[in-house]
Amino acid sequence: MAGTGYDRQLTIFSPEGRLYQVEYALKATKCESLTTVGVCSGEAACIVTQKKLPDRLVDPSTVTHLHRISKHVGCCMSGIYADGKVIAQRSQYYASKFQLDYGYEMPVSLVAKKTADFAQMLTQHAYMRPFGVSSMFIGWDEVSGPQLWRSDPAGSVAAFRGCAAGEKEQEAFNNLEKKKISNELTVDQVVCQALDCLQTVTSSEFKATDIEIAIVTKDNKLFHLLSQQEIEHYLVLASEKD
Repeated sequence: MAGTGYDRQLTIFSPEGRLYQVEYALKATKCESLTTVGVCSGEAACIVTQKKLPDRLVDPSTVTHLHRISKHVGCCMSGIYADGKVIAQRSQYYASKFQLDYGYEMPVSLVAKKTADFAQMLTQHAYMRPFGVSSMFIGWDEVSGPQLWRSDPAGSVAAFRGCAAGEKEQEAFNNLEKKKISNELTVDQVVCQALDCLQTVTSSEFKATDIEIAIVTKDNKLFHLLSQQEIEHYLVLASEKD
């Protein structure tokens, strides 16, 4: 057995100080063979993720990994699909309760941190397993502008200029590190950078129906999903830049 018996209980440390079941949860985020890429600049933040249907008879409009948390905040869940829905609902609860209590919208940074706190809490109790999901949040902050945050099943959370999650996560991180992601990128450049990274690491040429794109911009601060016509426009734009 990989954990030599120390992976039978979530709350037991191995002699090396490892929690094997948390490591298994991190591996579960890659189980659906999907990759997600996020890019953020001073003008916009966007998330691009693959879209694969579990069955050819499924209605495509009912399957999505992108979720609206509040008017200006949204997220993408990479990993076990059912777990992602639960985490998204938990984030929506945090955001709606915060707005009810304080009278203004919950900042994207706090949504990400509260969701990560919930994930980390599940690593401390034997009666619940961690969720096999990595969460990527984008949103508009009145002080800092567009924001991109990422959390994982272990409860780690941080803000990024560019990040990735899913099957080709490490390859995407390596690709993003080579790109010049700065605050000066325009909206088109942000989306094209994310698209180019996803197509490079997956070695695929996508159609508009193969991916989903969510975006928040300086001109349109609301979290919104791009239509298939808009996705097609950016795919053409990205191919022309190549």
